[in-house]
Amino acid sequence: MKLKEIYSFLDSLSPFELQEKWDNSGLLVGSLEDEIQKVYISIDLDEEILETIEENSLVITHHPLIFSPLKKVNFDSYSTKLLKILIQKNIALVSMHTNIDVTHLNKYVAQEILGLEVIDSEGYICYANVNDSFSDFANNISKRLGLEYIKYVKCSDFVKKVALITGAGMSLIDQVDADCFLTGDIKYHDAMEAKARGISLIDIRHYESEKHFSPLMMGLIEGYLKKNKLQAIITASKNPFKFCTQGETVE
Repeated sequence: MKLKEIYSFLDSLSPFELQEKWDNSGLLVGSLEDEIQKVYISIDLDEEILETIEENSLVITHHPLIFSPLKKVNFDSYSTKLLKILIQKNIALVSMHTNIDVTHLNKYVAQEILGLEVIDSEGYICYANVNDSFSDFANNISKRLGLEYIKYVKCSDFVKKVALITGAGMSLIDQVDADCFLTGDIKYHDAMEAKARGISLIDIRHYESEKHFSPLMMGLIEGYLKKNKLQAIITASKNPFKFCTQGETVE
């Protein structure tokens, strides 16, 4: 099956034109005329994953391998090391980043992973009714995401309405109309800004909130690929960070 047929289907699911201006979603490696034999899905790529991927395959990732223009390709950086392997094995790469955030991922995580009652999901911010104590709500979110500890800013004891953006969404804090905001990569000054606005925060981490891209994409494309006699495989991309509590051995 030619890549252009799969690419057209992906574009119909989540139009690439919806991506942000700074984003780099779409076809990053390969040709639309490539013949694809297998499809792999992952939030990210690393060398370990690429060792397991067969030649003449397509990889669909959430995060683009290339963001900024490359001025040199010396195979000594994250992106160029992986580019070398992709080209050598004739593996095509398509990334679905901010476009899939808008059309599917935020709502999917809110409903299917966190079990929230979604009331609005237009654009990046997904809203849900909660009506629970902050303590119980924070603990429930932490449990559902498998977080080892809870990083939060508490501005009130009760949560009526929550906003959610997977990944890193603090740049949109001025658009949030809720008393609690769930997102990842929250920094110190972000926390101060939210506290000044009276918006509670729960840091749902970047990887932990976006790793659900893979099962989401599998559900969206598996039927289409089967009709065209192609197999879809989820690859086990790992979180580069490790966490430990004080006193535990750092491994």
